[in-house]
Amino acid sequence: MEKKTVLFVDDEEKILTSLKRGLLDESYNTLFANSGKEALEILQQNQVHVIVTDMRMPEMGGLELLKAVKKDYPNVIRMVLSGYTQVSTLLTAINQGEIFRFITKPWKLEEEFKPAVREAVEYYDFQNQHNEPAEETEQHKTEHAEKVLEKS
Repeated sequence: MEKKTVLFVDDEEKILTSLKRGLLDESYNTLFANSGKEALEILQQNQVHVIVTDMRMPEMGGLELLKAVKKDYPNVIRMVLSGYTQVSTLLTAINQGEIFRFITKPWKLEEEFKPAVREAVEYYDFQNQHNEPAEETEQHKTEHAEKVLEKS
């Protein structure tokens, strides 16, 4: 099974540095972006399985980023790590960004954060196991149709 990749997005460099140090022993690859724009560039160049983003960032906020990820990369599991906990913002993020988890800052790395990210990676695997047969069936149908056309 391929090693999964998790992208962490936060405009605060000290948060990203803390995450880099704290996640060294994890079994997934880590990528880091300090803006929504940089995160979208990383997504274009890398296969990302889980994204964890802050909500309040300059230029492109977390909600805007989550909507873009949902639209362009629907299989990516979306999470929020934010100190901004206004209920209306939380509900909007959950409903429009379809997030898997919302973790508040400050977080408990070992007890809360790491297990939540691991669950997101496992959920990605679970979703893809259920989607593979449908994809294989579509591919089989396409291959069969091509063979039929060749015989015609």
